[in-house]
Parts: sequence; structure tokens; C-alpha cells
Amino acid sequence: MFLSLGEIMLRFCPGDHPLRAATQFTFSEGGGEYNVARGISRCFGIPASVATALVDNELGHLVHQMIRSSGVDTSNILWRDFDGIGKEVRNPLYFAERGFGHRAPKACMDRGHSAPSQLTTSDFDWDEIFATGEIRWFHTGGIFAGLSISTAEVAKQAMISASNHGIHVSYDPNYRASLWQAKDRGGVAAAAQLNSELAQYADTLFGVAPILTHSAPPQDLTELENLIEKTATTFPQVKQIALGRRHIHSASTHDYAATVWENGNITHIDGFENIQVLDRIGSGDAFAAGYISQMLGNEPSPQTAILQGSAAAALTMSTPGDAVLCSAQDVYQLMNAKHSQESR
Repeated sequence: MFLSLGEIMLRFCPGDHPLRAATQFTFSEGGGEYNVARGISRCFGIPASVATALVDNELGHLVHQMIRSSGVDTSNILWRDFDGIGKEVRNPLYFAERGFGHRAPKACMDRGHSAPSQLTTSDFDWDEIFATGEIRWFHTGGIFAGLSISTAEVAKQAMISASNHGIHVSYDPNYRASLWQAKDRGGVAAAAQLNSELAQYADTLFGVAPILTHSAPPQDLTELENLIEKTATTFPQVKQIALGRRHIHSASTHDYAATVWENGNITHIDGFENIQVLDRIGSGDAFAAGYISQMLGNEPSPQTAILQGSAAAALTMSTPGDAVLCSAQDVYQLMNAKHSQESR
């Protein structure tokens, strides 16, 4: 089984309209670390669970039902009492427009005082959870760890416990500016410091920034390789570093390539060009889901895993919401098409 630790939000999307001109919304559940679990379960059919917290009200139970409908196990979800107005604790929301052409996608967060952001190290007995022998891979990331001081400690505690039980640990050093823009949070430099602290407990890293750098990964492959090698040297326990490389032509057209480092060897793949984008949110999580699913299979190969992750990301950008809504067969067909194209 796969287990992720993260915050799950209710996402509201205005369809083709910008948020400020919205007349109606559709909704779905989403959240960086959870999206990986959902993709692994829903698309690739691998048992997955999520550890988080929800408020015991109608919205909390709506999100809970949506999680269950994706096949993700909910036994590690904690329930919090509702105070009637959400002053003390809330189920987090966010509003996201997709973008089109020269209009970039935008998001507006409403996640303050969320139940997951108030998790502490006393909430989960990680040794008990991991001692069952059912979990093979544990995943969390910089979004959950960046919610609060206490969630950073929860992530650290979980990663150490998982590692002590021989479970593969992955960490995505995701950066969300909205989590770090308050004056007391420290911005991207503080996020990089936190990611550096947690990266030392990971076997697999999904990205290199912001860890040793305060900016996005370089597009130049030589510069990227140097940064990857520096990251691998800084964190010698890391076995793999995998990342998607996105080139944005417009909000509607992207290229998606990928790179993986393992034992000093770096592999780049060109991936997929001129992807017609409906909704890019969650595509990085889809990459991680595709990668992990391949690595949990009978013949794990990091090189094949980044192709599978790239195919999952490309397909996810063609559907609405954060989810990998396509089937595993769709992913494999796109991978085979890529192989056929390269062999001509």
C-alpha cells in the first residue's frame, strides 16, 4: 500500500470564466500530496491511503465521500469537532481558474485555520501505522510541511518513522507562495530551508527547487545536471531524484519532459511536445503518481518511471480538476505511441 500525508481541499472551478467573472462553479477535491495517492489508486489500481484531518460537518463529509469514491483508504483521516462557524478549525477551500492562451491560470486560497494545518506530532502514532507491514511507500511534501510550524514537525516525524521501518520515503519540495507570503513566514528562503531539512529523510526527491536554490529549476540541461549533482551530494541518502520539466508556450500549450538521477547517472527524456492544456493543476502530482506506480511494480525502472510519469502528467492536463482521470491503459498507450515515434 501507498500512504501520503497532506491537506485535502475542496476546489471550486468557474469553468471557462475568470474567477472575478464567475457565474457558477463545479467542485472537486484536491491537494498536492493527496493527488498522488488518488492517481495511484484511481488510475493505476494500487492500494493507497491518505493521512489528514477533516472537520466533522457537511463539507467534511462531502470531501470524505469524494476521497472514498476515488478508492483511497480513509482509515488514517482524523475528525475534528466543528465550532459552528469555522472560527477555530475549518475544511480548506480553494478557487482556481484554468487559464487560456495568454491568460494564465490563477488560484485564490481560503485555507486559514484548516484542520490539517493544526495537526501536531501527537495526532498520529506513525510507528503503529508503519509496523503493520502493509505500507511500502510513504509520500509527503513541501505544501503540507509549509502549512504551519507543527505540520513541518509532523512530516519530519512521519518520514523518520517510515524510514526506520524500511519503507521507501519520497518528498516533493513543492513551493506555494501563498503559504509563505505572510511577514512572519520568511518567503521562499524559509521554504527552501524547510525543504532542505526534510529532504535529508527522503529516498526519492521529486524536484530540486526550492532546496538549494530560491528559484525554479534551470531550463539549461547542463545547469540542471549541476544542480542535481549538488543536491545528491548534499543529501547522500537520496537514491533517486526525479522531476518533470515544463516548457510553457502559453496557458493552452505546454511541452513536458523529464529527468531522473540514480546512483550518479542522469537520464533525460524529451517527453511530449505541444500538449493542449485544459487544466494544468495537478499535473506535477500526476507525474509523481505515474513514477511511483511504475517503481512499485514488478520491474521497477527509473527511466521507464519518468516516461510513465510524463504520460500521466500530459493526460492529466487534458482533463478538468486536479485528478488523473484517465485510465492506466490510456497512459500505457501514450507511452507506446512515444516509443513508436522514437523508433521511426
